[in-house]
Amino acid sequence: MKILILHPDLGIGGAERLIVDAGMAFKSLSHEVHIVTTHHDKSHCFEETIDGSLEVTVVADWLPRSLFNRFYALMAYYRMIIAAIYVVFFSGLQFDLIFCDSISACIPVLRLSKKKVVFYCHFPDQLLTQRKTILKRLYRYPIDWLEEWTTENKQHYEELVNKAVELGVEDKVSFLKSPSNDKKQLLLHSCTALLYTPDNEHFGIVPLEAMYMSRPVIAVNSGGPRETVIDNETGFLCQPNAKHFANAMK
Repeated sequence: MKILILHPDLGIGGAERLIVDAGMAFKSLSHEVHIVTTHHDKSHCFEETIDGSLEVTVVADWLPRSLFNRFYALMAYYRMIIAAIYVVFFSGLQFDLIFCDSISACIPVLRLSKKKVVFYCHFPDQLLTQRKTILKRLYRYPIDWLEEWTTENKQHYEELVNKAVELGVEDKVSFLKSPSNDKKQLLLHSCTALLYTPDNEHFGIVPLEAMYMSRPVIAVNSGGPRETVIDNETGFLCQPNAKHFANAMK
């Protein structure tokens, strides 16, 4: 079977790891796989997308990702629709099935290909929570805006470096941005334990990667780790504060 995967941004993240792993799994079953994406930075991506393991085509990357630092979601929808139009009408790619995730706005276009379309929904609870009334939409608008604003990560690296200096531990702490797969495996293999600090995080691949390397995970007792980490067996589940994490590390 010839499978086409359509994904908005082929960078480094949990969704991207899922897409790459899915692509490699399809290939291991003798399927042909081609990934189409709207952005692929070869200096910030998983190795399988640049070493020839997976074929990747970039479409619509010339379109802006935002308008005046706003409307990120709107532009992501627009770019994916353009990518879908390319796939169906101009690419010349032969495929039997389209595997699409993250953004469903392109599905009506993809259906014009008359091929089977599989949509992987990362957050089905958002689809189940319908906002039918105007009051509920007005209620959600400032919350959604705040959520988008507070997830900004541009200054986080500098904040962490400054915090390490402030605490006098800069010679004991190293910050690695987007390590390669080989380096990540070496780090996990060499470490004593993995600290996974996000609170109310989704399922999360990182704890699974650590436990696969037989390393205990120290994580917050909420979200995904409650499903993947067995407290006092494969790791420790803690309250989201420094004291509890420190006690677990002892």
